[in-house]
Amino acid sequence: MRTALITGVSGQDGAYLAKLLLSKGYRVYGASRDVHASMSVNLARLGVDSRIQRLSINLNDFRSVLQGLTQAAPDEVYNLAGQSSVGLSFEQPVETLESIATGTLNLLEAIRFIGKPIRLYSAGSSECFGDTGTLAASEETPFRPRSPYAVAKAAAFWEVANYREAYSLFACTGILFNHESPLRGARFVTRKIVQAACRIAAGSGERLRLGNIDIARDWGWAPEYVDAMWRMLQQPNPTDFVIATGKTHSLRYFIELVFEACGIDWRNWVDVDSSLFRPTDLKEGHADPSKASHELNWRAEVSFEELVRRMVAVERGQLSLLDA
Repeated sequence: MRTALITGVSGQDGAYLAKLLLSKGYRVYGASRDVHASMSVNLARLGVDSRIQRLSINLNDFRSVLQGLTQAAPDEVYNLAGQSSVGLSFEQPVETLESIATGTLNLLEAIRFIGKPIRLYSAGSSECFGDTGTLAASEETPFRPRSPYAVAKAAAFWEVANYREAYSLFACTGILFNHESPLRGARFVTRKIVQAACRIAAGSGERLRLGNIDIARDWGWAPEYVDAMWRMLQQPNPTDFVIATGKTHSLRYFIELVFEACGIDWRNWVDVDSSLFRPTDLKEGHADPSKASHELNWRAEVSFEELVRRMVAVERGQLSLLDA
């Protein structure tokens, strides 16, 4: 039986990954800063909460990381922890940098110190690329981060690359483009839109205030993306991968589909508020996931339209989360 340690296990990706690894026969440890106070709603919704062994690990504290790794003795570590909101990173830049860059560095150094063949997956982000225009970003595209979150993720990426080269660690980064599900937190714009549209359709009478709705992103289905994470750690040699659908859609189109699924016209209920615009933002995000297709035999199967349908159906109680 292989053992995996997941940091950030209570988030969207952590919960789906825990479920996937359990289905493959892994012993799964879930780490959070305070295991007794951590929320596990997502794990409970997926029916795996009782099957996760919990550990308290503060990734900003090297001793805590070392103790946690020693206790779990994992074969694989999936680092999904850290402040995960681009918007919030402008308000909390120090916390964002420390939770992502320092946390990743402590994990790498602890694995090096232990000296055992632990494989590390580090959660990267397409935000590191910055604004590439209509260029589809690949693993060779230079980073030009435009937010504190993206800067922190870029730093973590180079930490992983450095430890892989300098110490021959099996460490790799998944450069994931946007990926959504019904487990996405309410502060993220996709879930915010879905929840508001469902309330409006039920007669709430509220109006939805949004920032720039003309941005465009490559959006995929989160449960498929955690499968790519696992595949990365099964390769003979560690390397980084862009994980995405290869198709880009506008936020405006996402809004249109969500409200259409609820049977209402979004134009009657949505207000664009310039005060919600970010100091810097990316107009478009385009991805080239061909390396993942060729080397991991991975490709996104759930379409953008199906993704929206599932999120709305689960939110309205028309589809079980486990059937989504």
